Amino acid sequence: MATIQKRTKKDGTVTYKAVIRVKGYPTMTATFEKKTQATQWIGEHEPLMKAGKHITDYEAKKHTLNELIDRYIAFELPKRKPADHQKYKMQLEWWKQHIGKYLLSKITPALLSECKETLITEQSPKPKAGHKTRSGATANRYMACLSIVLSIAAKEWGWIDENPMLKVSKFTEVAKQDRFLSPDEINKVLQACLQFDLKGENYNNETYLFVLIALSTGARYSEIHTLRWQNVDFKNKQFYFMNTKNGENRGVPMSDKVYKELKEFQKVRNINSDYIFTTKNGRKLIDMRVRFYKVLEVADINCRFHDLRHTVASHIAMNGGSLLDIAQVTGHKTMQMVKRYSHLTQKHTAELLQNTTDEMFSEVNTK
Repeated sequence: MATIQKRTKKDGTVTYKAVIRVKGYPTMTATFEKKTQATQWIGEHEPLMKAGKHITDYEAKKHTLNELIDRYIAFELPKRKPADHQKYKMQLEWWKQHIGKYLLSKITPALLSECKETLITEQSPKPKAGHKTRSGATANRYMACLSIVLSIAAKEWGWIDENPMLKVSKFTEVAKQDRFLSPDEINKVLQACLQFDLKGENYNNETYLFVLIALSTGARYSEIHTLRWQNVDFKNKQFYFMNTKNGENRGVPMSDKVYKELKEFQKVRNINSDYIFTTKNGRKLIDMRVRFYKVLEVADINCRFHDLRHTVASHIAMNGGSLLDIAQVTGHKTMQMVKRYSHLTQKHTAELLQNTTDEMFSEVNTK
């Protein structure tokens, strides 16, 4: 139901208040100088109100992006894997700083597209391998993070009608070629870790131990970064990586070399935290990526931290391990993910098949 109320002020000025009431929805009003304007406004908004769309319009003009992100961090982020928390908070903080004060009604594809360009032109807070700005792939991750928040606002909370990020194109990503380190390169990286000093912060040589664990387990950065002492089984020489990327817990054997180093490190562990790799006061985790790329500069080697994972998988394959062996160590959920290492197992497979057929045909007489 819609009505128009004529009002006359003390100075004689006449205004017309348009009122739209639909059962189950808040009343919607607007004031105009002319009755024709009020009538036109009712004609435009009453159908939308009956369809329920005006509710999202009202909410979008009521809340800012800051409010949306804060609500997501408080109620939705805890539902995600703990390994994602720090990364998501960092990315969402960037959006808050740049457009957080905007009302959701002003968060348009055009505005988000401007932010997309800013992402790859401003200096990155964590430059990698000599690159001062973010890559297109990194910018895509920032955009994907906000897109998740906007989707929840649209689908579950009714704060916006649709996710504007879905209309923003992503940067083309160049597939990174898998690379694994040779034994000589592994030695150079580990020696560089032992020589590394970051203004005295590397006080217990955590960098060496961190990289050593990566090179002996094939674990992801986040899995090692959030490793706790309670998840280290010295008796059975096992690491237990919890809440991994694929949502499963995984146990990985501990090599003798890592066992020895970790036992020594335990003697000087930070008793203020159960996490292994913490700052001196135990209040936060050490950013090992920054250290790792500084180590690479010392070693004069170009690679990513993730390449250490490829290194382990590749050497398992070259030493006769099967694709199933690789999957069990690295935690890949599907065999499709480990097929990239199949060419490295071909020599072993050929030798295995030859030995098998030799045994099978050992009693066969040939002329």
